Amino acid sequence: MNAPKFTTLGCRLNAYETEAMKELAEAAGVRDAMVVNTCAVTAEAVRKAKKEIRKLRRENPDAPLIVTGCAAQTEPETFISMPEVTKVIGNTEKMQASTWAGMAPDLIGTTEPVQVDDIMSVTETAGHLIDGFGTRSRAYVQVQNGCDHRCTFCIIPYGRGNSRSVPAGVVVDQIKRLVDKGYNEVVLTGVDLTSWGADLPAAPKLGDLVMRILKLVPDLPRLRISSIDSIEVDENLMQAIATEPRLMPHLHLSLQHGDDLILKRMKRRHLRDDAIRFSEDARKLRPDMTFGADIIAGFPTETEAHFENSLKLVEDCALTWLHVFPYSPRQGTPAARMPAVNGKDIKARAARLRAAGDAAVAEHLTVQQGRTHQILMENPRMGRTEQFTEVTFDSDQPESQIVTARITGQTDTQLLASSD
Repeated sequence: MNAPKFTTLGCRLNAYETEAMKELAEAAGVRDAMVVNTCAVTAEAVRKAKKEIRKLRRENPDAPLIVTGCAAQTEPETFISMPEVTKVIGNTEKMQASTWAGMAPDLIGTTEPVQVDDIMSVTETAGHLIDGFGTRSRAYVQVQNGCDHRCTFCIIPYGRGNSRSVPAGVVVDQIKRLVDKGYNEVVLTGVDLTSWGADLPAAPKLGDLVMRILKLVPDLPRLRISSIDSIEVDENLMQAIATEPRLMPHLHLSLQHGDDLILKRMKRRHLRDDAIRFSEDARKLRPDMTFGADIIAGFPTETEAHFENSLKLVEDCALTWLHVFPYSPRQGTPAARMPAVNGKDIKARAARLRAAGDAAVAEHLTVQQGRTHQILMENPRMGRTEQFTEVTFDSDQPESQIVTARITGQTDTQLLASSD
């Protein structure tokens, strides 16, 4: 009897929840099963999930195969109709001990094949907390789930539900435990991180949480925040950027586009100038700040002129790390009913954006030459700077520790360093 085999697709939050499921499955005595934690952010993500399911079934013809995650939540019928799939469970159900207790040996075929409830009725975050996963250097802490916004291209609110926040005291206690275990960096994660606190008493903001963590966990060397919506950044978060060196100078921005008309059709809450102003303000407060960004290429009705505004945004916002998404329609979203852009044009525009991103990375790497960085080692030969840039060494370094090193060279995607 073997422990279940988990496959995770998609975001860091999914990876976090996979670790929770592993613990729940182990406690329930689930054995010899396969679990696929899916993503629904694009049609391609769903296609990859189906491909992975078929591959796992070929490799394991007799084991029960359970599908969960955002794609399972939004289209359970798609997956339960696949002959390879034994059971489909929703995003709420996957975090409940009772779900896994019903899949212990000899029970997996006796419960309902589809366990997916209305996620919009969920008002609390899951109580299961994971004290770190991945490398021993960096831990991810879920502080928020769900999204109250309804961008016209996005299916995720229907997979994750409305926004729910983890109370600050719970977050601080978890981070204290992680520091006690030796973690040197904590990353705050969520679906819509800058909406944290809106559903809590007195409606605190993300900046309040960041300042509280840094004050109450003085032994935490590095705090990082994941993707944010820049239009929702509050004064305390800007203050933390300006005054707290333990808050890492790297922000991933949910920009999506660089043209005002397309942003309105996406039902985004910012305009082009808002994004540029935020990036300028943040850099004034923290000159070493670097930005990543999500940008969609080929959104319905996008003309070449609209696209050029996205391309120019890379320079105007001084973006470094681009996540480029060729637009793909998600059934049930308003954008799927809008006039589509030609598929070849979408592909070509995505390639141009990625090329601009590659050039921005090369420029960032070149600027670092000769500088000294504090590098958190993820393994004996590779670590990351404060700006999340990968650095490789030619000799072993102490894993999970922060080392001081001078940058001596670069590849296309990494810095090279020698320790002082």
